[in-house]
Amino acid sequence: MTNQTIRIVARIIALPNKVEELKAVLLELIEPTRQEAGAIKYELLQNQYDQTDFTFVEEWTSQEALNTHLDSLHFQAAAAKLEGLVTATPDIRRYHLVA
Repeated sequence: MTNQTIRIVARIIALPNKVEELKAVLLELIEPTRQEAGAIKYELLQNQYDQTDFTFVEEWTSQEALNTHLDSLHFQAAAAKLEGLVTATPDIRRYHLVA
C-alpha cells in the first residue's frame, strides 16, 4: 500500500497539580488542527483512571500534512507552554495500518 495514512498516538502526562492547566493547553489545539488540510482525525483522550494521562489519537493523509501541522503556529505555541506542566517529553509514536 503506497497511499497509506499516518496514524499518531501521542501520550502526554501532566504533573499532578497541573492537570487542568495542561488540559486547557491541549484543548486549544483541537479546533485549529481539525481545520488543517490533511487532518482526518484529531481526538484528545483523558484516562478515566489517571486524570494526569492524556492521549492524542491522530490520522493524517500524508507526511507532508503532518509536517505542516507540526510547523503550525498553534502547535508551536502549545508546545512552548508544556514546560512546567508535564512530567516528561511527550511520547509520540507513528504508525501505519497493518490490517
